[in-house]
Amino acid sequence: MKVLIIINDAPYGSEKAYNALRIAMQLQKDYPQSEIRIFLMADSATCAIYGQNVPQGYYNIGTMLSAVIYKGGKVKICGTCANARGLKDLKLIEGTEISNMVELSQWISDSDKILTF
Repeated sequence: MKVLIIINDAPYGSEKAYNALRIAMQLQKDYPQSEIRIFLMADSATCAIYGQNVPQGYYNIGTMLSAVIYKGGKVKICGTCANARGLKDLKLIEGTEISNMVELSQWISDSDKILTF
């Protein structure tokens, strides 16, 4: 099963990115044969910035993204969204990659399930 999760909200301020990654991690645990793909759009492009300082006791989106990648998940970032937010020259979490709408449309067309947050 191929699952595409599209995230639109910033990593902090709402819990949408957090909940999207929670479900991604749970799917990887319960269905390890599944292919989990995450596409970061709009403000969620900032989820992929490496080394964000998160207060102790709060969830860490970077750690969660890394966990998904470690278990074989793929994480791509909308290039237009990243450029609009000045991410071009920032270090991104290892395993994430800048992408485009062509790749997103390919992922959409061959996914069995699509979730949006």
